[in-house]
Amino acid sequence: MSIKIVFFILLFILKLNYSIIAKEKGDGMKTDDFDYELDEELIAQTPLEKRDSSRLMLVDKKSGFYKHEIFKNIINYMHKGDVLVLNNTRVIPARIIGIKESTGAVIELLLLKDLGDVWECLVKPSRRIKKGDVIEFGDGKLKAICTSEFSEGVKHFKLSYEGILLEILEELGTMPLPPYIHQKLENSERYQTVYSKVSGSSAAPTAGLHFTKELLKEIENKGIEILYVTLHVGLGTFRPVKESDITKHKMHSEYFEISKEVSDKLNKAKMEGRRIISVGTTTTRVLESVYHKYNHFKETKEETNIFIYPGFEFKAVDFLITNFHLPKSTLVMLVSALAGKDNILNAYKIAVSEKYRFFSFGDAMMIGDFKDDKN
Repeated sequence: MSIKIVFFILLFILKLNYSIIAKEKGDGMKTDDFDYELDEELIAQTPLEKRDSSRLMLVDKKSGFYKHEIFKNIINYMHKGDVLVLNNTRVIPARIIGIKESTGAVIELLLLKDLGDVWECLVKPSRRIKKGDVIEFGDGKLKAICTSEFSEGVKHFKLSYEGILLEILEELGTMPLPPYIHQKLENSERYQTVYSKVSGSSAAPTAGLHFTKELLKEIENKGIEILYVTLHVGLGTFRPVKESDITKHKMHSEYFEISKEVSDKLNKAKMEGRRIISVGTTTTRVLESVYHKYNHFKETKEETNIFIYPGFEFKAVDFLITNFHLPKSTLVMLVSALAGKDNILNAYKIAVSEKYRFFSFGDAMMIGDFKDDKN
């Protein structure tokens, strides 16, 4: 065999290995790779009467094996010593509708993030508002002055009011339900988790909507440690992916907190080899952000723009409890990183055929390694 032929064989092998490595890192993956077909009738418009009566699909992250369950039975798949971590953020009435002072045009703001002096907001219609424009809400009870403009309808506003902003929003604002929910929510608390505590989100951490106080008590009584972190859900979580190459998508940052007590308990659990079960993609992003940055859990208050997609190495989370997410979203990419794209898309296909309920008020999925479960 000539040296030239040997060279080309080695070159081919190197290219093949690079291709495999690149694929594992997400290079070359397209947004369309995370698409799936969904009948609109499967999009849940209202929450179930009983939170924990929703359906639950168990998906083994290694084999892709799946099983159908009811959410309240999730306790059967938790072991004594496990750590259950939840996001205790609380949704504010962040959608407010007002009048542009100079023209009388009707303008809608969605408050996304408190930046201190200003708020980051989504504006509809965005083209009607420029820097310096003033929007009035509630006959002047609240005013918003545009201080800067960005792309995709995002602008900064300085809010002018007397009193406590949250109380004013409770009076003037409405719950910021996703655009695919067309029915009115009769009880706004159903878009809050039963353990919500720290106000600041413009969307709910929906995986937690399935838990009841009774179920959490049962879980605790079984010897499972329950811990809380905070991430205020904003544009980073629900902004759609518009780039065809997923690696070019830029996540907006979101504020999170993790306390010393929680970080110490998580480090102890890691050291003892106990399983960490994350409730929701927002909780997962907190835990993985901290662990990847510091190589352990640490008390911190900061921002994260972590984007988790296939090829990501999970260091913090063993199991994930989550809902069924929109096609081609960063959330589908995150769960695909944990269980593999083919396993997830197959599970979604089964969920569609079995008439699971999708998205915010829909059913749930638990992803992990179920080899030790006898159920």
